[in-house]
Amino acid sequence: MPRPRFRYSPWDGTQSGFDLDEFDLLEELSDDLLYHGDVNSALRELLQRGLSGPDGERLQGLREMLERLRERRQELLDQYDLGGVYDEIADELHQIVDDERTELQRQVEQADASGDERRQELAREAAATRNAELDMLPADLAGQVGGLQRYEFTSADAAQRFEELMDRLREQIAQQTFEQMSGAMSQMTPEDLSRMKDMLAELNEMLAQRAAGEEPDFDGFMERHGDFFPENPQTLDELLEIMAQRMAATQAMLNSMTPAQRDQLRQLSEQLLEDMDLNWQVQQLGSHLQGLFPDAPWDERYDFRGDDPLGLTEAQGVGQQLGQLDQLEQALRGAVDPGALAEVDLDRVRELLGDQSAESLRQLSEVSQRLFDSGLVERREGRLELTARGLRRLGQNALAELFRKLDRDRMGSHDLDQSGFGHERSFQSKPYEWGDSFQLDLPATVRNAALRGETAPMRLHPDDFEIEQTEHVVRSSTVLMLDLSMSMPMRGNFLPAKKVAMALHTLIAMQYPRDYLGLVAFSETARILTVDQLPEASWDYVYGTNMQHAFQLARQLLRGQSGTKQILMITDGEPTAHINAWGEPEFHYPPIRATVDATLLEVGRCTREGITINTFMLDPDPSLQHFVEQMTRLNQGRAFFTSPDTLGDYLLVDFIEQRRELIRSRR
Repeated sequence: MPRPRFRYSPWDGTQSGFDLDEFDLLEELSDDLLYHGDVNSALRELLQRGLSGPDGERLQGLREMLERLRERRQELLDQYDLGGVYDEIADELHQIVDDERTELQRQVEQADASGDERRQELAREAAATRNAELDMLPADLAGQVGGLQRYEFTSADAAQRFEELMDRLREQIAQQTFEQMSGAMSQMTPEDLSRMKDMLAELNEMLAQRAAGEEPDFDGFMERHGDFFPENPQTLDELLEIMAQRMAATQAMLNSMTPAQRDQLRQLSEQLLEDMDLNWQVQQLGSHLQGLFPDAPWDERYDFRGDDPLGLTEAQGVGQQLGQLDQLEQALRGAVDPGALAEVDLDRVRELLGDQSAESLRQLSEVSQRLFDSGLVERREGRLELTARGLRRLGQNALAELFRKLDRDRMGSHDLDQSGFGHERSFQSKPYEWGDSFQLDLPATVRNAALRGETAPMRLHPDDFEIEQTEHVVRSSTVLMLDLSMSMPMRGNFLPAKKVAMALHTLIAMQYPRDYLGLVAFSETARILTVDQLPEASWDYVYGTNMQHAFQLARQLLRGQSGTKQILMITDGEPTAHINAWGEPEFHYPPIRATVDATLLEVGRCTREGITINTFMLDPDPSLQHFVEQMTRLNQGRAFFTSPDTLGDYLLVDFIEQRRELIRSRR
């Protein structure tokens, strides 16, 4: 059989990326969800870091996208020189003046060659007068343009070049104004400029109407001028926000110029755009928008460091691109949940960052909805919370993660080597042997007959008989005491401990449904947790490890339970708090004798009530080891010196092995 052949190519946005599975999503969220105890915080962290698929596919996170935005912005700043807006004009004006001086000198030389003294005198006077006018031209560009507009050129070529330069500058400044006001970015015509003036006048009028409490005719405005706004705003507020973003981007480019450069551009605009009403409308709108959107980047400026000179038109385009990068960065930074990403313009993301970023953003925006549609989360009072199904799945994820780390030979299942009778089904069967109790597994027996070739009506043979295997019914009642003092997250112990708690609950619920599991969290004081509260439980911002109070609550939970009773305590510190005679928590570090005695007193009460205490110590110091040794001598329980990486191995294996021993002891 020929081997299949595969071809690989870079992802370009047309191939189908990996599809987000809601269970994989929840597993990806598990660590952050358990650490923070909050679905919303876990989703925010997922948005920031992104995620990888099972085959190495990658969804970019917001951190990566923001870094790419910063890199793209820096590339533009490192490439261009904003001073080029004027260098090109200055060079051409200098060349025009040189051409004029050359023509004046040529005319003087022609007069000298003629031998006509009168002609020579007039030529020299005219040349001296015009050269003096050229010498008197201001140093600034706007002054030079104004002076040359009043100057009578001798050189026809210089005059023609100057008029062509003025036409080009007039078109560029008009185009700059047009692009500032319109997102269409098309080539401007005189008709467009006239329509834009009408549009600005109507927009300023609508703002005046709104200020007077009237309702502007937004729909009519869009019918007449909607082609200026490819973003297709649906309300006047959306339109004003779009205009504010455009004008703020233009203002940022002006801010990036030197004061002299800004003044030059203003003067050039006034000289070359004869329609002063257009300038007035633009200034009016800018003033209104700055008042309506004070948080827009009106004061933004860019530090251009490149060598490529920017002309007026190119500067406007680069300014618009920088403004779009800034707007996208602001939108991504402000995204506090996946739903907020749905408001981001994916076409703009694709244009600025590429197809992969746009696709990543699309899929990230659907994360919370996928979890919601699958029934893993629900909305309560505007926040996402885990459902019962989500809680079960979270526990299964924690259990599966711990089981993957366990040695299969050590783990196994909790089946017995011997079969029981009349008790709990193990959902396994075996061929009947003489002496076995005849608890027939009918489906397995019929299947054996069918495999022999029997058809209905079937004739059974003794070798077809399969019987059910059963286990002796036993019950274990456990309380898990979980240390939530500040030392747990500080030492990196909190998340592993919480995962083990979730895994233990899931293990009992799935494989030992008759067993009881209670949960007690303790720090300065202790409190009873329900299973629903466990994923949201976080460490307490208080000092103190109050084992005494935790043992009290654990005894209360176990008092109404039957079967073998035990406490499993996970901690990384010695007892440093207890409830004093006045019923108040009392903290001391190093621990005082009263705290240790009060804790050991509760250990003694647990012992008298037949409760075994098994302690799992995370990164224990000598003081904790000494206390645990005292406790185990008193209670005859066991102590495990473990680490965050091996806690699950110790606790789950120990729990299952103890249950096996319990079953064997009941035989």
